[in-house]
Amino acid sequence: MEIAGFAITHKKATLKEIETAWHGDLKVLINKILSNPDIYECAILMTCNRVEVYVVGKNTEEVLRKIASRMHVSDRVVDYYKNSKCVEHLFRVASGLESMIVGEDQILGQVKEFYRLCKEYGGIGRVLDLVFSKAIHVGTKIRRLTNINKGSVSIGSAAVELAEKKLGSLEGKRVVLVGAGEMAKIVAKNLAYKNCKISIANRTLKNAEKLIKEVGGKAYPLSELENLIAENDIIISATSASGYIITADTVKKACEKSNKKLFIDIAMPRDIDPEVGKLGFEVYTIDDLREISEENLKKRIKEAKKAEKIINKELMHFNLMLKDLKANSAISAMYTRAEDVKKDEVLELYNKLSAKYGVDESVLPILEEFASSFIKKFLRLPTVRLRKAAREGKNHILDAVEYVFGGDDIVPCIKNEETEERSPETSCARNRTQSERSDNTRIC
Repeated sequence: MEIAGFAITHKKATLKEIETAWHGDLKVLINKILSNPDIYECAILMTCNRVEVYVVGKNTEEVLRKIASRMHVSDRVVDYYKNSKCVEHLFRVASGLESMIVGEDQILGQVKEFYRLCKEYGGIGRVLDLVFSKAIHVGTKIRRLTNINKGSVSIGSAAVELAEKKLGSLEGKRVVLVGAGEMAKIVAKNLAYKNCKISIANRTLKNAEKLIKEVGGKAYPLSELENLIAENDIIISATSASGYIITADTVKKACEKSNKKLFIDIAMPRDIDPEVGKLGFEVYTIDDLREISEENLKKRIKEAKKAEKIINKELMHFNLMLKDLKANSAISAMYTRAEDVKKDEVLELYNKLSAKYGVDESVLPILEEFASSFIKKFLRLPTVRLRKAAREGKNHILDAVEYVFGGDDIVPCIKNEETEERSPETSCARNRTQSERSDNTRIC
């Protein structure tokens, strides 16, 4: 059994390549992957910055490469992981260490949601259930024990943090975002996370509408900018225009009755005319935000090192859990087979005792107890040694036990198997004993 996966993320792939990799319905994709006889479990994680596939089975590398090739992306943007490295990667993802913004919180919620969906759609079995449960536990623990998710680490997120610092809670605050490019997307997503009322104005209305679909709110053409400035509490501008988008005259007309507006300009070159600040408004530029962002990034990098220590410790603990799971699987196969045999043999013995000595069914619990005690004592040493083999990584022993005692092969039931040849007299005696049994007393 192997745990493996691949990741197509912002680290190597462009946004277009990530979007290209994701196609089709989640449930359909899971079923398609599970249709491969070598794959027993499957889970998928998809965000705006990543598409990842996790599987449990055999020949996993070959299977995963085929899946990746069907996603029509270059192999150069795909990272493959196996066993402990695969589990470690998911721990890092859930902890925010693999995010574009280190330590961001949204990814943990996304891991939880895809875990729920993949389980609902039948992709997750006992192994991936353990893997994802542990990853969520690790992600939660790191956020509790470190400050990795505190403070903005991008200009876009710093803009939102500054607004929150100046105005308090942003929940319900009216914000107009000018622009719909990459920087604006970061701002929009951070604003949505704060439950703001978002309006987006952009030269190309279609792009604004596309972004609004992701974050909620309303899209407007730039011609509505004056009205939007008048109606909103916060104005954040992030376009790629070569001249001022927000002029002093526009602001003066829009804000005749109030100067309680916060302007944040994160464009390069600037979108907001410096003269706006002379009208009595608070105006912050990218230079004001860069210092906040860089300082917070340094803090997060320091916290990331603490997070990695936690992950290493949790990974060691998880590997022990996984070994126990492997041992339990082999032990379970052994005991299941023993229980199946016990059931038949107890009934067989009861029939013999009933036929020869006339005992009734009250003897059955005694026979059951004896057989159970015999099995428990007989299998105690193999059980101990199987757990020891698991801890020592001797998977070939566990695989052999599962092969011998498990599987779906139907073995014909042969009563009273003996390896030595029987004499004709013994065979005749057995036949006479069987013919003497009454149909009313025979249970099996």
